[in-house]
This record gives sequence, C-alpha cells and structure tokens, in this order.
Amino acid sequence: MTVSGWIVALFLVTLTGVEQVLLSEWGSETERNCSAVPPFLPPTAVNTSLRLQELRADMTAHNITAYIIPGTDAHMSEYIAARDARLAWMSGFTGSAGTAVVTQDRAVLWTDSRYWVQAARQMDCNWEMERDGYDEHDPVTKGNTTSNSNTGSLFVNTDTFAAYSASLSPAKRILKSVLDNLVDKIWTERPPVRADNLTRLPDSFIGRTWQMKVEQIRGQMLENIYQPSALLLSALDETAWLFNMRGNDIPFNPFFFSYTLLTLDQIWLFVHTERVTPELQEYLKASCNASLCVQLLDYNLVHAHLQMYLEGADVRVWVGTKYTNQALYELLTPEVRLDGTPQTRPFLVFSRDSHNRLLCNSDPKIRDAVAVMQLLHRLESSVPEGSETEVTAAKFVDEYRSMQRYSRGPSFETISASGPNAALAHYSPSKETARKLSVDEMYLLDSGGQYLDGTTDITRTVHWGTPTAFQKEAFTRVLMGNIEISRTKFPTWSRGVNIEMLGRRALWEVGLNYGHGTGHGVGNYFGVHEWPVGFQSDNIPFLEGMFTSIEPGYYKENEFGIRIEDVAVTVPAQTTYGSSYLTFETVSLVPYDRKLINTSMLSPEQLQWLNTYYQTIRAKMGPALMGQGLTEVHDWMIKNTEPFLTAGAPVLLTSVDACLQNFTLLKRDWNVK
Repeated sequence: MTVSGWIVALFLVTLTGVEQVLLSEWGSETERNCSAVPPFLPPTAVNTSLRLQELRADMTAHNITAYIIPGTDAHMSEYIAARDARLAWMSGFTGSAGTAVVTQDRAVLWTDSRYWVQAARQMDCNWEMERDGYDEHDPVTKGNTTSNSNTGSLFVNTDTFAAYSASLSPAKRILKSVLDNLVDKIWTERPPVRADNLTRLPDSFIGRTWQMKVEQIRGQMLENIYQPSALLLSALDETAWLFNMRGNDIPFNPFFFSYTLLTLDQIWLFVHTERVTPELQEYLKASCNASLCVQLLDYNLVHAHLQMYLEGADVRVWVGTKYTNQALYELLTPEVRLDGTPQTRPFLVFSRDSHNRLLCNSDPKIRDAVAVMQLLHRLESSVPEGSETEVTAAKFVDEYRSMQRYSRGPSFETISASGPNAALAHYSPSKETARKLSVDEMYLLDSGGQYLDGTTDITRTVHWGTPTAFQKEAFTRVLMGNIEISRTKFPTWSRGVNIEMLGRRALWEVGLNYGHGTGHGVGNYFGVHEWPVGFQSDNIPFLEGMFTSIEPGYYKENEFGIRIEDVAVTVPAQTTYGSSYLTFETVSLVPYDRKLINTSMLSPEQLQWLNTYYQTIRAKMGPALMGQGLTEVHDWMIKNTEPFLTAGAPVLLTSVDACLQNFTLLKRDWNVK
C-alpha cells in the first residue's frame, strides 16, 4: 500500500480493538515484543510516552484530530539536519524513509521493508508499524470514523499533499498545512542552526560563474511559452548549485538552508544572513540591487516575502512540485502558478571535463578507490585475527578517505554489515548492534566520500572464509546483473526504468529478487543520491555524461546480504548500424571478491567485460597506489585483478605512460591533501 493509501486507511479504520502489528516471531533480544506481559523493549528503544502526551494536547488546542509527521524537512531533503529529525525524536525511529501519523488514540509509523527490523529495535510499544506493500485490502472498506475532522500536516511536498487530500476527501476529512510545527513546540532541546559560515567553491572547481547560470535560467524563463515572471527554488542543492556555494547544514551533503526567488531583474537569496561573510557578500554583490546583484534576506522571511511579491501585478511563478512544501505552494493560486520541474538542474548531468582536466590520476574516483582498497587489504589480514568489528571497519574507511586530496568527509553514513546485519539493506553499525567481523560470515561495505571535485558511492561484498554454494551463486547472479546493465547499449533518451530489469534477470531466473532500487544519480561534490537521474519511473531519460550508480543485490533474512554497487557514466556507444547510442562506463575502480564468483555461470561476454574492467583497474590504480607508496595494497590489487579468461596471458597496463612521465609531480599530488 502507498503512504497516502495507508494514511486514509488509518483514518477510516475502526479505532477500537485493533492489535498492534508485530514484525516477526519474537524472541530476539534486539527487537521489541509488545505482545509479552509486560512488553519487552530492547535498550535501543526510546520512551515516547511524554512526547506523545504533549503533542496530543497541542493537537487538541489546534482542533486537529490527526497529525502527519514526515521524515524530511521543509525542502524535502533526503538527508536532514539534526534539528529537523522530528520523526526520529517523536518515535525513536531513525531510518531515512518513514511517515508517522498520530491521533488521540494511536501512533503509527509507515515504512518500507528496508527498515522493519530497525523500527522494531528503536520504537517502544506506544507505536504501531505498518508494512508498506503488504496490505491488499481496499482502505475504504475497513470501517468508519468521524467525518468533518481536521488532519494536520507540515513539510510534505505539493504532490504528496494532493494525494493525501484526494484519499481523505471521500471521508469528508480536511487536510491542512500547519505553519506552527507542533513537534517543534514541545521539542525543547531541539538543536540550533549550525554557526558555520557559508563558503564558495574555489575558482579552479567552477565550470561557470553564478552570473552565467542566472542568465541561463532567465533565458529559459523568456523562452517559456507561459512567460513566468519569477522562479522559486526550494531544493537545497538548487541554490547551492546556482551560486557555486556550499555549507555544512546537512549531514554528508554540502548544502545550507536556503531558498531563492529569481525574477528577470532581481535575485533574493533567503539564508541565515549572519553566516554570510563580508567576502561572500562581495562575491554575491549583495550591496546593490541590480539584475546581477543578490539581495540577502533572512531564511525565515521566505513565506512573507513570497506573499508580498504575489501582490504585484502580472506575476507568474515557476515552481517545481517535488521539493516545494505545501505551506509555500498554497500561496500560489492557479492563476499565478506555473507547475513543473524547472530546467535548472543541469548540474545533475555534469560534464566529464570537471574530472578530466586534472592529472589523469587525480580523479576523485581513483583517490576513493585507494581508500577502499586500503580497507579491504587491511581486513583480509586483521579479520582472521579477530580484531575487527563493523564499527572499526567503518571508522578505518573514513580515515583512509580523509587522507586523500580534496577530501571533505563521507557522502553518507557507512553501511558496514556482517552476516545477518547485512541482510538489512540500509543497516549502519552502532555499539549496540555491531558484530565482530568473522571469516565465517559475508561482509558488506557500502560507503562513499565527498571531495571538492566529486562524490563517490561504492559497495563491495566479500567473504574471508569458505562461502557456501548458495552464497556464491547468489553473489554471481548479482554480479551478472551489474555487468548486464553496465555493458548494455541503448538509444539516447532511453529511460532507466526500461533498462532496470537487466539487473534482476539473473536473479529472477531462480526466483530471487531485491527490494530496493537499482541505481540513482550521483553528484559532483553534491548529494550522493541525486534526482532525477537513475532507474526509477520518475527519472529522466539518459543522455551522454550522466552519472548513476548501478547496484543490484540480494538479501537472505537473518543470514547475509549481497550488494555490488558501481558508479558509471553514460558514454557514446559504437554500433554496427545505428547512431546516437549510449552505454555505461564504470568509473568505480575496486575489484570484486574472486572467492565469491562462480565463473562457470558467466557468459563469454560477461567474462570479457570483467577482464576488460580489471585491466582498467590495473591501468588506473597501479600508478595511483605506487604514487602513494602503498606497495602492499598495490600487490593486493594485482592479485585480485588477475584475468579470468586467458590463463597465463599478460595484462597490458594501457594508458599509463602519460601518467608516469612526471612521477615526482604525481607523487606530490597523491601526498598533498
């Protein structure tokens, strides 16, 4: 069931005699058991009794019978600041996807299969959990409840608000936005806005000035047949991209709280102005109000200022619905609103020039691969000694990345998972749940880094002992899916959703599958998950130069998890007869675990692709590793990239000579952060 479908089901269900949804057969000391007497709660569960009591009191004061708490912020961000973690504070659940609904009688969390076990570990028995996709009943048939009552919501986007409203309308329930966030009113220790100053990207990493980008957008506005007078940017990455600026407000993402209202002759930037340095004010020309001068206004004034702008004559605002919250959107009447996704997101299709203009071995994907290889080499020797845990492995990969040039930290919280923990697709280790790494268990590492010149995301699954036949088969089938997408050729403008099944076909053939997407756009010192590139139904068609992840997987509950993730870029493909075809070039450069590959299952074409990929790894990573003096890691890489097809044949390290011509300069590049 969809979120909107479930929410109306909650409001229509009879509110008496409903049992709480249990996640599985209980007995695990890490998960709650609300059917026990007394209920069993693990130490990771959060006591929410007082919080719910206070929220319900405020709901009564506002004449609200049900309150929706999304897991996002006012900008619909995937990753949110600690001060915006309202869902986590209210429920205890910290997963990245979820929606809560609180009535006077019930508190229910909706989330998907990635987080069912996590929710059972974190929520107390005040909360029920609804499993998405498992209830096939028509919600309207579930019962009746009082009509003409109010449902409150804040920080949902316009499309979600419309879907909720349509679902609730038959029951005569009214959904309304609430400007005063009721959770904030009772969250007395809510974290403050960070004090960090905002920064601008160094000129050497900027392809275009912000003035050039503004003029490009204004050109699009003039070309639009509906003649918008203004453009409202609500997504944090849009404003950061537009002004070539970065911040530290969002974990793992270099963004800052902001809105932009851009007209044909004025620019308003809504930020926490105390964090804009005099140098940045000069950079933005904030002291004037000409067409290429940025007028700085306080972040909290965006609602009032937009309302004032709309009082003018002949105004029409171009607004995207995916990242605009309902509180702003409802200010725009149909007469002054131009819906759609503004074509202001070309930063999602970054040019490869930004990577290739540096030394051939200073590509961030190469530097990142050095760090991942350092970790895998370390674990190969330390895990048999019993000295590593999920937590220490995650710590070491972050440390290795921090030593690389232009490093600015992880791009997301590292998923370091062994054995049954790896069966949770988005598990992150903690002191309470971390397992010791063992030669008897498969280990999954999903991690990434932020660099001034790029963003990375890579997943490798390994086994240091003897994998079972089924583990090898499952891993090989996941690898086959990865290879099939990577080597496919397709017409320009093809949609990822029509290619995605190639990643699942080898699994489907034996009745296996995975419950997450097959890939997502990847930023360039931006968000690690960047819409609208990828393989989902709401992603745009592929064009040359788009970066996406490719990440099929398989997860056996309570036993192990497998995922292989590479970042790839779309490049022109040579075909016998057609033109305007694309294929993927894999830019992640870490070998797969040979012990888990059953080569007899691979086709000749898949084996050839694998050999070519390993030759590329040798060509690019050999100089990089030696340039940093990592001789042992270099030897590990050579051992793990031996060819599969032609036993004994030498592997030619092509495209290396140019990088070795000035070894002193190369070594300097690798050793200077």
